[in-house]
Amino acid sequence: MTYHVLYNPYAGNNAGKENAQKLAQIFKDEELKFYDITKLNGYASFFSEIGPSDPVVLTGGDGTINRFVNETENLSIPNDILYYAVGTGNDFMNDLNKKPGDMPFSIKEYLRDLPTVTVGGITKRFLNGVGYGIDGYCCEVGDQQREKSDKPVNYTAIAIKGLLFHFKPANATVIVDGKKQHFKKVWLAPTMNGRFYGGGMMVAPQQDRRNPDKTVSVVLMHGSGKLKTLIVFPSIFKGEHVKHTEMCKTFTGHEITVKFDRPTALQIDGETVLGVTEYSVCSKVPAKV
Repeated sequence: MTYHVLYNPYAGNNAGKENAQKLAQIFKDEELKFYDITKLNGYASFFSEIGPSDPVVLTGGDGTINRFVNETENLSIPNDILYYAVGTGNDFMNDLNKKPGDMPFSIKEYLRDLPTVTVGGITKRFLNGVGYGIDGYCCEVGDQQREKSDKPVNYTAIAIKGLLFHFKPANATVIVDGKKQHFKKVWLAPTMNGRFYGGGMMVAPQQDRRNPDKTVSVVLMHGSGKLKTLIVFPSIFKGEHVKHTEMCKTFTGHEITVKFDRPTALQIDGETVLGVTEYSVCSKVPAKV
């Protein structure tokens, strides 16, 4: 049996290959083959060339898994898919109460029937969540900082500065399974498959990616001024922001659309999309037996 290791060289602040090679110590008595996912000639070709019983090990962060699930969407994969986290955010690992560096484990069950998000006519599957509002703004600014420096991006600092000076809340229309509601001064409007995003923010503490109904949660932080929002915002890391029911609301469903009254950056599992006025999420309803 051979372990086929897929690595993203840009994961973990460009240490993806080096971190992936640590698996040689974990699987000392096994044969390992390493593949740079940025140089693969398509996953259909990759899986046709390896044994169907050989495990595949994904190494990287949330973005690496997101890329994998979207590029393999229409493939039937017999192999087990293991995951070895070496990214910087690792919200998927947080959601499963695991840590980077833990032993590789099977994630195949988590890659089935993932929700989709449609933005600007393009539909993609997502693993953790779709951020809209100041979270999308943070990713936009973080991308700009990465272009200028190799220093790690401090998203918390970006969020605080954004709340104080740069980010302006929008008015939003939210439609959950056909029910429409309007909200003013919306700071956050993410739709979540897991609990975490942004490198450790528990924005949707009650969301369960394994829930049998396959529902997702849209979380709204709205109606408050800068000062109160700034005071409450740090509690998002422990999921305690939802206790402030006067400014935080959570809705669950299978079909969710969020519309802003002005263009705002959006992020999908950490990938930034600029100038978005609307997104729609669809999670699969389990088939009736």
